[in-house]
Amino acid sequence: MAFAAFGHSGGSKSDFKTPRKTSVKVAMALLIPGMLYLGLFFITPLVSLVVTSLEVPDGSGEIGRYAYGFEISNYWTVIETYWPHIARSFFYALMATILGLLISYPLAYFIGVKARRWPILQGLMLTLVIAPFFISFLLRTFAWKQMFANESLIVTTLQSWGVLAPDQYLVGTDFMVIFGLTYNFIPFMTLPLYTSLERLDIRLLEAGSDLYANPAKVFARVTLPLSMPGIISGTLMTFIPIAGDYVNASSQFLGSSETAMIGNVVEANFLRINDYPSASALSVLLMAAILALVTFYVRRSGTEDLL
Repeated sequence: MAFAAFGHSGGSKSDFKTPRKTSVKVAMALLIPGMLYLGLFFITPLVSLVVTSLEVPDGSGEIGRYAYGFEISNYWTVIETYWPHIARSFFYALMATILGLLISYPLAYFIGVKARRWPILQGLMLTLVIAPFFISFLLRTFAWKQMFANESLIVTTLQSWGVLAPDQYLVGTDFMVIFGLTYNFIPFMTLPLYTSLERLDIRLLEAGSDLYANPAKVFARVTLPLSMPGIISGTLMTFIPIAGDYVNASSQFLGSSETAMIGNVVEANFLRINDYPSASALSVLLMAAILALVTFYVRRSGTEDLL
């Protein structure tokens, strides 16, 4: 009788599918705005960039006039012409990322682990890490240029101490560019590290000490492996934007013509020389190189879930 009553209730096989179909439609409706956003602001510019990188001169002889084509040689041309800038960009990015990690890890460890017992101090130090974001990136970089200018107190003092030769200066050197990159991107390294270390269970460190491991071994066997997701995230968030940066290496700020990076070349080709195919080809090459390096790095580190 109960089965008959249930069958008589009108519940058909199609009725049980209705909630699932409705949920799929709702999910698709929720995805549409995001897909439109990605298509409009990511896929479309990317396709336009690739198409532009393959363009050829239109034959009119006018600067900045190009026609659609399939000139693969544009990529070989920019590699042959700008390989020093490409190598320099990745060298600067690597050095600034390593320095940022060496500076940020102890800072993040103190804030996330040691300062837990003092919430006020922890909050204050986090505020100091984030504080540079409240000041313009350009303004901060220009301030460093003023501080290390040729006639500045810092440079003249270093010259008087014999650290620098009388005719030796800092602005426009590799050191100054790497210094500026490291400083400007330290928050991008510190915050992921802090997030990872702040979740670290202190009892695991205590257990390592109880098992007669010295502090160095506890760090190598416990702290470092557990903070690896933060290290990977921090290095990626630092290396990727640094490789494409063009402010610090610019001759208007901390660099010179001898320190130009890929970003400076792209900016010059787009806005001054009007060599759009070369600028686009360099941009595509930079993006592809970073994607390949990041994929290799993440897979080698055993954190594929971050991809």
